[in-house]
Amino acid sequence: MFSTGEIIIQQTVNGLILGCFYALISLGYTMVYGIVRLLNFAHGDVYMVGAFVGFFIFGALAAVTGTGWLSIILAMIAAMFLCGVLGFLIQRFAYRPLLDAPRLSLLITAIGVSLVLQNAMMILTNGEFKFFNHSVNPRTGIALGNITITWIQLVLLGITGILLIALTWFVTKTIWGKAMRAISMDRPTCRLMGINVNTIIGITFFIGSALAAVAGVMACVYYGNVHYFMGYIMGMKAFTAAVIGGIGSIPGAMLGGLLLGLLEAAGTQVLGSSWKDVFAFGILIIMLIFKPTGLLGKTEVERM
Repeated sequence: MFSTGEIIIQQTVNGLILGCFYALISLGYTMVYGIVRLLNFAHGDVYMVGAFVGFFIFGALAAVTGTGWLSIILAMIAAMFLCGVLGFLIQRFAYRPLLDAPRLSLLITAIGVSLVLQNAMMILTNGEFKFFNHSVNPRTGIALGNITITWIQLVLLGITGILLIALTWFVTKTIWGKAMRAISMDRPTCRLMGINVNTIIGITFFIGSALAAVAGVMACVYYGNVHYFMGYIMGMKAFTAAVIGGIGSIPGAMLGGLLLGLLEAAGTQVLGSSWKDVFAFGILIIMLIFKPTGLLGKTEVERM
């Protein structure tokens, strides 16, 4: 029998793990929106592709490097690069020709790209669940009374923390990060100042897609399976996290992801797991009604 304190600790850890997934994916949403004002609804499917890429590369590496953490990390790095390239190509051929078109055109294109990725992976995998059979013991870790915080959970939290710190440094300290922030404020002026806007937008898509790939491989390791439809719900929840934090705000995406994970874990404990999606999207509706700019977002003024 678990005590109240143990239940709180367990649900907090569960919420933080969920929040890590949401934060990594929502960063892609918020970075892209901040620069090109696009709600990239294909981003959840890039997460799904990253999970499959990690799964297949892990399977290829297993005979050489085993089925432990080394193969998992190598598969994660490979998935980051390949999904980063995928994100760049999507931006180059699907979105760049429409940057000056009405926003609705971009939105419809994003939905189309999402359907293409989803159905392509369904065909390639015959619509089957694939099981991620690694040798890392999912039950060992740090024991706290009757509960255990597993090493898998701790590693996933550590990887997420490192990536969030690295992204913050990149955006605030590097010339490319400063260019991203400048473009998000005034794209036409940046062109006049000699900034290669298309290159910076491509880098933004690369980074966002790479982070989604990390979340996909982490989900493989944590849940033990992958399927072609996994990107839809996760993408919508990551979008919810971006709205909660303030879409367009990178700190907001981090905060919104972790907060949504914790709230969903608490809601699951109180209402039951069958209500978790209702609870998450209920939060989205409440935020859009009472604070549409999010916790850290800023009110935008449309220029005529």
